[in-house]
Amino acid sequence: MTHLLWLSDDAWAAIEPHLPRGKPGKPRVDDRRVISGILHVLKTGCRWRDCPAKYGPHTTIYNRYNRWSKRRIWQRIFEKMAAAGPVPEELCIDTSHVKAHRSAAGSKGGVRGSDWRSRGGRTSKIHALADDRGRPVAFALTPGNVADITMAIPLLAAVDKPKRLLADKAYDADSFRNWLKRRKIKAVIPSTATRRTPYPIDQKTYRRRNVIERMFCKLKNWRRIATRYDRHAQNYLSGLALAAIVCQWI
Repeated sequence: MTHLLWLSDDAWAAIEPHLPRGKPGKPRVDDRRVISGILHVLKTGCRWRDCPAKYGPHTTIYNRYNRWSKRRIWQRIFEKMAAAGPVPEELCIDTSHVKAHRSAAGSKGGVRGSDWRSRGGRTSKIHALADDRGRPVAFALTPGNVADITMAIPLLAAVDKPKRLLADKAYDADSFRNWLKRRKIKAVIPSTATRRTPYPIDQKTYRRRNVIERMFCKLKNWRRIATRYDRHAQNYLSGLALAAIVCQWI
C-alpha cells in the first residue's frame, strides 16, 4: 500500500493538522488513503469509478471530495498553508484558460457563470497570485470571457500587502495603477502600445514574472486541472487547491 500513497510522511505531517476534527458521527475512513485516492483521480484524470480499489470504494473517495468541497475544507487547508509563511515582498498575477468538458455544463445549484461557450468551446479562466518562489497564494475562477484585470483587486485584497506586483500588459490600466499606488505597492507592469507616454519599468524585475507561468504549467500537469470536468465551480477550485498544496507547498 505504501507505494500507492501520494503523500510522503513529511507531506502528510504538514497537511494532517489542518484536517477537520471532532465531527460527530461514524469515524472517518483512513484520511491518508482516501486523500491519496482523490489525488490519483485529479492527477490521472480517470473517472471516479475507475479509482484503484486499494484506495477504498470509489463512492467513498468521491463523497469525501464532494462533501468537503461544499464545506470549502480543501480551500481552507490551502489558505492556511499559504498564509503560514512570511509575507512575500513580491507577488505575480496572471490568468490561464481551461477547457471545460461538456460534462461541466449545466450545473444546478452550483456557482453560475464559471464556464463560457464560444466558437472554441466551453472555457473557464483561472486567476491567480503567486509569490516570488512561484507558489500560488490565491485563486479565483471566472468564465473564459472575463477580462484578466477584473479579478486583480479582489485577489490582492484577500492577501497580505506586498511591496511589488508583477503583471503583464493585460493589467495596464490607470485605475488599477492608482489603486496600487494608494496602497504603496510598486507596479511592475509594461505599458500597452496605445499609451502615448509609456510608464517606466524595471526590466530586470519584470523578468521574474515567469515564475507564475511555470506555476500554471505545473498545475496543468494534473489532468483534472488542465481540463475542467466538474459542473460545480467549487469542486473544481477544490481540485486546484489540492494540486497546489501537493506540488507547490509540500
